[in-house]
Amino acid sequence: MKQELSNPYQSAATRRYALVLLTVVYAFNFIDRQLLAILQESIKADLGLSDGQLGLLAGFAFAIFYVTAGIPIARWADRSNRRNIVAGAVFLWSFMTAVSGFAQNYVQLLLARIGVGVGEAGGSPPSHSIISDIFPPEKRASAMGFYSTGVNIGILFGFLLGGWLNEFFGWRVAFIVVGIPGIFIALLVRATLAEPMRGLSENKHTAPAEPSPSLGQTLNILWSRRSFRHMSFAAALNAFCGYSTASWTASFMIRSHSMSTGELGTWLAMISGVGGAIGVIAGGILADKLALRDKRWYVWVPAVAGVISVPFMAAVYIADTAYMALILSIIPGLLHNVYLGSTIATTHGLVGLRMRALASAILFLILNIIGLGLGPLLVGMLSDLLQASEGAHSLRQAMLYLLPPIMVWSTVHFLLAARSLRADLERAPA
Repeated sequence: MKQELSNPYQSAATRRYALVLLTVVYAFNFIDRQLLAILQESIKADLGLSDGQLGLLAGFAFAIFYVTAGIPIARWADRSNRRNIVAGAVFLWSFMTAVSGFAQNYVQLLLARIGVGVGEAGGSPPSHSIISDIFPPEKRASAMGFYSTGVNIGILFGFLLGGWLNEFFGWRVAFIVVGIPGIFIALLVRATLAEPMRGLSENKHTAPAEPSPSLGQTLNILWSRRSFRHMSFAAALNAFCGYSTASWTASFMIRSHSMSTGELGTWLAMISGVGGAIGVIAGGILADKLALRDKRWYVWVPAVAGVISVPFMAAVYIADTAYMALILSIIPGLLHNVYLGSTIATTHGLVGLRMRALASAILFLILNIIGLGLGPLLVGMLSDLLQASEGAHSLRQAMLYLLPPIMVWSTVHFLLAARSLRADLERAPA
């Protein structure tokens, strides 16, 4: 029994290593995903695609397989070895990213990106569950915030590597070069990451043989919490803006301001990568500190970030010059992902120990169907509709018409979530 209850994460160094390694995995998740954004103008010209097809490729077609596969994988993670699931997932999506470089037509590229989506579905829910088991509740939003910097690190290297590799070697080489290192990361995870006992950070324990709650039970608990309904929808709308910006900003700057992919990739890497990482870490730490006085700060912090972002988001698409547009985008780039750490941590606070991976998958299903699925797709479709009247600036107008109002809508739902958050956290199952 002592062996069964042993804790491989008693030392702070071991916890930090696990967090850093899982963050690296998450970064590769977004490098592989973000690469498409900086390459899509070259892909569009090479394969003869429309904006609608690009939006489907980056958005809904990817998202539907990502979230559909995420539910059974998360259910598996709540009762099995999460480390092994993460290792297998990063191997699959990295392999399929490399395969993307060999696509000869739209259907082949679409199938490869679907494979990437299925692989990436196995990354975050098991990782979230591991982090919640090795960090106590009062440090969980900060840990999730650090983990969520993987989004921004991935965007940084996706834009930076993709931009310059495309400029010198073409889009196919970029996919292959970026995909291969992830295979070695998968082996590192399998060899060096320990599987934690569930609940040890909270002095709780569930036996390995204890059955995990069903999808229906977990969904019923989450959906019965008014705070989760508002918070998840707010996060999804925020993600709508974030994924649309990540998917289409490069194309907007190339079309409306005639920037090269190398220079543009460097700018976007700094804005969305470095700036976004600072924002998501600071958001998690700030939410944890303020929540010691009032738990509602877990949703008030992203609401404040949304209010600040909106005027800058609009100004980006009105700016006359490329550099003014890029400078204005620094503030939204800093604040776009502030919501991630506190939203994931709060979702875990609403459910039981063996529901966490599945709760993350449910949250990400909502977030990605609306944010990743509809965001890039609707922007692309609106750009196609405006093509006749706006010409080369149709994408600029589509982003201006959609994104600032959606961010306002997101902020409203974060504020509504605050009304019942404290009571819902108190009713969380053991």
